[in-house]
Amino acid sequence: MKIILKKDVHGLGYKDEVLTVKDGYGRNYLLPQGLAVLATEKAIKQLNEELKQRAHKIAKIKADAEAQAKKFEGVSLTIKARVSEGRNIYGSVGPKEIAAALAEKGLEIDSKLISIKGVKTLGDYEAVAHFHREVSVAIPFEVVNEEGEKNPAKKAEAPKAAPVAEEAPVEEILDEEDVEEEDAE
Repeated sequence: MKIILKKDVHGLGYKDEVLTVKDGYGRNYLLPQGLAVLATEKAIKQLNEELKQRAHKIAKIKADAEAQAKKFEGVSLTIKARVSEGRNIYGSVGPKEIAAALAEKGLEIDSKLISIKGVKTLGDYEAVAHFHREVSVAIPFEVVNEEGEKNPAKKAEAPKAAPVAEEAPVEEILDEEDVEEEDAE
């Protein structure tokens, strides 16, 4: 079934695209929800005429999106999170936390425009801000614990290594074993 999208549909396409979808998906979801119309000859001609008339407006929207994206280039974030014993975060870091961290730097963005997979451990990650269907910016960020440490596990392991050095040298232990072996013979 050929359709024309009336709105952006995440994972399918953008407004005014002509797509082919399965009959059931189009008939039972897209058409009743008002997300698409059938792509008849008349509808396609009408769409082409509208696109010609809106070309200037679309170019301006894209230029505005590119200007906004330039503000976000070169920005990197550090996000503090509560952490369990290891490197696991209580909860996760998502688009809302990225948008809040950007707002602290004076860069306003709707969290719905940010895509990121759930971040559940400390480390370096990358979020993508989508300003337009053709304009997006990668925003690198690192997740640290509340004290600002990126890898608290190394700090916790350091005291454990100290008592090992206080034990008897390996040579003395070997000498005692050799003596026991000679006595056994």
